[in-house]
Amino acid sequence: MAVRTESSIETRIVPCVRPADLSPAKVEREFRELLASGAEIRPGGEAKRNPRRLLALGYVPKYKVELFGTTFYLAVPRQNPDLRFFVAYLVQSRGRGRPVVHPRILYKDVSLIWRSASHLAGTREDFWVGKGDVHFVWEEGTRYTCSMEWTTDLPIELQPALESLSRLVKRVRFDDQAVHLILRRGPEERTSAYPDFTGPRKKAAANPGNLIHGGKSVAWFEKKHDPASLRFASGFEPDFDGGFLEKGGLTSAMYGGPLEWFRFLSKNRQIQYLFLAGAKHVWIIPPQTLTTELSSYGVRTVDVVLDMDLCVPGFEFHYVEDQIDPPEVVSQIPPGFIGAVCEQDETRSDASPWLDKLPIIQEFRRKVLKKGAKGARGAKR
Repeated sequence: MAVRTESSIETRIVPCVRPADLSPAKVEREFRELLASGAEIRPGGEAKRNPRRLLALGYVPKYKVELFGTTFYLAVPRQNPDLRFFVAYLVQSRGRGRPVVHPRILYKDVSLIWRSASHLAGTREDFWVGKGDVHFVWEEGTRYTCSMEWTTDLPIELQPALESLSRLVKRVRFDDQAVHLILRRGPEERTSAYPDFTGPRKKAAANPGNLIHGGKSVAWFEKKHDPASLRFASGFEPDFDGGFLEKGGLTSAMYGGPLEWFRFLSKNRQIQYLFLAGAKHVWIIPPQTLTTELSSYGVRTVDVVLDMDLCVPGFEFHYVEDQIDPPEVVSQIPPGFIGAVCEQDETRSDASPWLDKLPIIQEFRRKVLKKGAKGARGAKR
């Protein structure tokens, strides 16, 4: 269902997409025909001088997913010490001339959201995966650069397809070279993504009609680190009574096995929410717009501004950095709400003491989990 707004970018409510009903052989053949017709592969990393090397090394597409005019050709999933990921080739049906194929790394974050890595920072031996655009925060007179990790979140509509495809291979091959071949690497201090990532965002933001709530926050805390002080801008609350779109399932060893996800519209139908619910945890993936424009990284060019303490995952970073003097506590969980250390990752702790105090999580548990999905009425289309 298309939605009329003052935005120059079309907005549309669509179901989560499914992988194309094509055999791996047909997907590979279709991709090779695309290249034979003149399409150009443009990696940003070490394969830049010889892009076809990617295919020779086995990064050949076997799956295909389409969303909003962007085709995602995906090789079988791989695993390095830090990431479960796909090598993906993105092709967009825009403009004239030879099609451009953009190799990307699509990886699963510990919050269970699939993302598109923006770049690498550091050396080949000691690197950090870039997490998109940045913003600046002032604390005690010092300006800090902070990653806006949610700008690398792939569309909610794409998430179930990636999750299902990642489960098709029982034994995932170890791979510590793909990220270097595909992603552009900058110096250690390079937190911000490069212009090919940030440029489409700046272009979209130049039209005020594209900005959600005029670029202002749609959710905030009136009192810092007080979950009860959570407030929403009118109309931007999740609509548990009439905005239910769909649900699905996934599994995670970190979260104790099976989980469910629930997709809802906001009351004003301008943004969408994804709630994840496990045996113990409930958390919110950063909400997204309904805009249909995707960048060559496969992510939306418009995002939603809000206090990210609303979107703390079930397990979040909380550890002592003892490689500096004096040691410092690094934490992304609001102070006073730190739970037990995660059994699978000692750098993370349980954030449910914070999450379960959030009024919106309490309402979700009451209206959705206790009543089942039927308790949340579907959105009218």
